[in-house]
Amino acid sequence: MLQKTSGVGKLSKKASWINKCYPFQMERKSRFSTLSGIPVQPVYTDEDLDGLDYAKDLGYPGEAPFTRGVHPTMYRGRLWTMRQLAGFGPPEETNKRYKLLLAQGATGINGVFDYPTLRGFNSDHPEAQADAGRGGVAIDSLEDMMILFDGIPIDDVSVSLVTCQPVGTVPVLAMYLAQAEKRNISFEKLAGTTQNDFLMETAVTIGWNILPPRYSFKLSCDVIEYCVKHVPRWNPISIAGYNYREAGANAVQELGLCLAHGIACVEELLSRGMAVDDFAPRISFFLNSHNDFFEEIAKFRAARKLWCEIMTERFGARDPRSQKFRFHVQTAGSALTAQQPLNNITRAAYHALAAVLGGAQSVHIDGYDEALCTPTETSALIALRTQQVLQHETNVTCTVDPLGGSYFVENLTHEMGRRVTDYIAKIESMGGLVESASKGWVHDEIADSAVQYQKAVESGEMLVVGVNCHTLEDQPVEIFAQPETLNRQKAKLGELRKRRDQAAVQTALGTIREACRRMDNVMPSVIEAAKSWVTEGEIAEVFRQEWGCWDPPLRL
Repeated sequence: MLQKTSGVGKLSKKASWINKCYPFQMERKSRFSTLSGIPVQPVYTDEDLDGLDYAKDLGYPGEAPFTRGVHPTMYRGRLWTMRQLAGFGPPEETNKRYKLLLAQGATGINGVFDYPTLRGFNSDHPEAQADAGRGGVAIDSLEDMMILFDGIPIDDVSVSLVTCQPVGTVPVLAMYLAQAEKRNISFEKLAGTTQNDFLMETAVTIGWNILPPRYSFKLSCDVIEYCVKHVPRWNPISIAGYNYREAGANAVQELGLCLAHGIACVEELLSRGMAVDDFAPRISFFLNSHNDFFEEIAKFRAARKLWCEIMTERFGARDPRSQKFRFHVQTAGSALTAQQPLNNITRAAYHALAAVLGGAQSVHIDGYDEALCTPTETSALIALRTQQVLQHETNVTCTVDPLGGSYFVENLTHEMGRRVTDYIAKIESMGGLVESASKGWVHDEIADSAVQYQKAVESGEMLVVGVNCHTLEDQPVEIFAQPETLNRQKAKLGELRKRRDQAAVQTALGTIREACRRMDNVMPSVIEAAKSWVTEGEIAEVFRQEWGCWDPPLRL
């Protein structure tokens, strides 16, 4: 802990203070650190910022390196988008929830899809039926997409499609674009985001019949390339660090994997002949806000600086928009507890405050009951109201980067950046992120971190209120009533298959198959297939047939 300044044997003022006071003090723990293992000192002073260059390391908001924010005015000019996650059952039910949230003040839609949809299977697939409508909304065809957004002004409201795995992203986005066409809404008017993260399929939520990493990544980049050319206001990828964190990654791993993923995308799109400043402004990120309040703020600030450096120094981006790390934040679902679930309201509020103090562009706050069930209408509205209290009652929006200059926060931001840079270098030494995922390394990294976290909770080293300390008897809350989904989706699929033009379906599937074989961008053919009422499962099955399924080399 002791550090010397220049001069042999001369202690710094901080070290002198520690020598003077700490031999006589008792501390609660032998070691204090952040959740990702960064040591935390008892006090921070200007000595801990030795070498900090304001212009190079911080700068002003809206200017490189964007440590202090991507916009000059930040929330003084425009508040963050309140994008509350919603999705369950058949599309008719989720459409009602979207409309409720918008009516109550939400400023964007954040649509989550059920597991069959995410993985590219129809609701009536034999191995998917148990999950139909669970964990998200079931979407099987363009007809479902039209129902989902019926009566919602998608040319005015920003929409996030949380479709994670590219095998599901491609058909779902195609259906979204096709329904816009049917409503005579120009693609140029569509604003929103597609999650579209190949690691979700190959390293995080690994399931059966998944695409090999190189092909999943190819589909992801097809979406980026198509949207940059044809849907100019759309963010075609939101690299899902949130989900890496939910699976067990710590803050350093979350950000390191995110940035390595961004690097892989840039390299692939450059290899397709695109200019960096044509596509980089549309790359966005999706981060977690977890329990360690200051570490999360430092992570968000470090992310902006690192991405700016990567884009300018490595890829030569000149457009300031290409240099900006824009991100959505969701509060940590994995930090919520089934025990005493009302405590989760407090947890999520602190998570959201960290996101705001860290400069997020949009925020979702989890419902207090999400450790137990899909959010009820009551919990969804409390989460939305928490955002509104933050925006209108706390005054945290009055100044930009209010923690900038804090000895602790600046030191932690620097250390986070240093560790993340080392982590990216480790990934690149193995051939980059796609190769690392192919080897199973990414999955193993996340799994090992998850085990360490769980052991810390079980041993009592990490205290979780209501779980291993301050416990009570059960705290009953309302449980969400899951609407019947499978039979409704089966009936719709049956009717659709009877009335559609089967010859047109087969022609459309053949066109997708040819695009796969030529390794062309599949998006144009998939959009046309969606308009011919080809189902999501049929589209994804072509990908699986042409490119095969992958057995991950996971450690036993």
